[in-house]
Amino acid sequence: MAGRCGLRGTLGPGCSSRWPQGWRLSLRPPGARLAHAGAAAQLQQEYDAVVIGAGHNGLVAAAYLQRAGLRTAVLERRHVLGGAAVTEEIVPGFKFSRASYLLSLLRPQIYADLELQRHGLRVLPRDPYSFTPLLEDRSPPRSLLLGHGMAQTQQQIAQFSQKDAQAYPEYEAFMGRMVLALDPLLDAPPVDTAALGKGSLLQQLRNLQTLKPLLQAGLALGRQLPHYYEVLTAPISKILDHWFESEPLKATLATDAVIGAMASPHTPGSGYVLLHHVMGELEGRRGAWGYVAGGMGALSHAIAQAAAARGAHIFAEKAVCHVLLGRAGEAQGVVLQDGTEVRSKLVLSNASPQITFLELVPQEQLPKDFVQRIRQLDTRSPVTKINVAVDRLPSFLAAPNARDGQPLPHHQCSIHLNCEGTQLLHQAFTEAAHGHPSSRPMIELCIPSVLDPGLAPPGCHVVSLFTQYTPSVLAGGRSWDEQARNAYADTVFDCIEDYAPGFKASVIGRDILTPPDLERIFGLPGGNIFHGGMSLDQLYFARPVPSYSGYRSPIPGLYLCGSGAHPGGGVMGAAGRNAAQVAIRDFRHL
Repeated sequence: MAGRCGLRGTLGPGCSSRWPQGWRLSLRPPGARLAHAGAAAQLQQEYDAVVIGAGHNGLVAAAYLQRAGLRTAVLERRHVLGGAAVTEEIVPGFKFSRASYLLSLLRPQIYADLELQRHGLRVLPRDPYSFTPLLEDRSPPRSLLLGHGMAQTQQQIAQFSQKDAQAYPEYEAFMGRMVLALDPLLDAPPVDTAALGKGSLLQQLRNLQTLKPLLQAGLALGRQLPHYYEVLTAPISKILDHWFESEPLKATLATDAVIGAMASPHTPGSGYVLLHHVMGELEGRRGAWGYVAGGMGALSHAIAQAAAARGAHIFAEKAVCHVLLGRAGEAQGVVLQDGTEVRSKLVLSNASPQITFLELVPQEQLPKDFVQRIRQLDTRSPVTKINVAVDRLPSFLAAPNARDGQPLPHHQCSIHLNCEGTQLLHQAFTEAAHGHPSSRPMIELCIPSVLDPGLAPPGCHVVSLFTQYTPSVLAGGRSWDEQARNAYADTVFDCIEDYAPGFKASVIGRDILTPPDLERIFGLPGGNIFHGGMSLDQLYFARPVPSYSGYRSPIPGLYLCGSGAHPGGGVMGAAGRNAAQVAIRDFRHL
């Protein structure tokens, strides 16, 4: 396990311990190996399609492939399915969404097509959803609580600015129109510009149809297109300065523009990342985020069950060593680390572009320019994820706990710390850009056990700390050793203590995942949660690289179906669904 998991000998009065003797750090969930009812549990020698990696995109791809009648196998390196969308029992009795931790972006078509609710998926919506307590010289300090009720949200904003409170509904509507316009682009491959004008007249007409989602987006934006273009290209600080004057509101909104990105609110193009994080919906509510009952692994389990119910074979602890190639250079299956060959007509890789094309395929089989572009992808990550077991809820100076210690509305929120102003976020970024972990990092604190008590023993809670900025490599070329990990985690805990005195005393155990840990455990290149930066030069036509944004690769029969492909990262499933549909069309022409 990365970091440490130190256990204290005593528990708070509300937390009852039922921990087994001789516990393990990571417990294998039941059903890690899945096969449809009546199928042989043994891996077959040949399939129509093989999916490398059982991340959520790989599982989605497998479900659609099997749904179309292709005999499909999914091969996962780890002992647990889900990629970064997993639930792991790091401290006995405490079940953590160890990497990804919230759900919103999963495409509505996937919910419906795969009948995920029937396969056990249950989502817990949050309202209110955002809480930003302040450190200031007044008692009690102020805080900003945002929810889906506009009147209550405006009252909260009015504490800081009446003007901002009046502007907020218009800002929400402005962003909502842009999201609706761009939404269709997520569910189709990018336009294949190389194919336009090629082939027969009929083929050219078919190729022109791929322009439809792009034209629809432009028409939907209409006369406002220049303003929306500015949102995509400008620093988010410039956009927010246009709309608002209060720093706590601007900083809170800016977190969605920089989360997971080695970028400052002052970085041009940071506005798109904000849009990416408000493109989702939950139970019909646009932009809403919620917890998955049972942790994020329950989502992956539901998708796996949907695929397995249709006949897909899904295996854990089956690490792929390389892609099998035929004489003409086409993909013909995969070879596992133990030497087992699994033949297939199609291979879809849920791994990152770097692993797929720099490790699993011989370099001489790929165009030199393609390899160079893959090597040059920006995969810098600012993220260190810390999972914490606590024996009581944190009590914030800005909103103290009730005497009975029961959760209050703000405890279900994403709790933003060190977000008093956008300049604080910029300073945290600047430190990391020079190789130093932020001395006052941006912290998003979530407590999913508030809405899902089964994640922790009675009275206890699991706390997710999504923090930035931390460089992948420290100044002077130093690596993240145990001392560096714990020093940074201590800094984070000291910051939380400033807002919620007593937090450090409540900690039972912690799991520290720096960028190198995220890469080693989950295969995230550079620790980047999106499989690569979401800057405009690495999106749409250019994701992962120009001329190969349509899921096909230079290797015939090999497709990219993970977050490194369009439309990018987040627990969205679009890349898996889109890639499967492209592969299915190709399969029918074999």
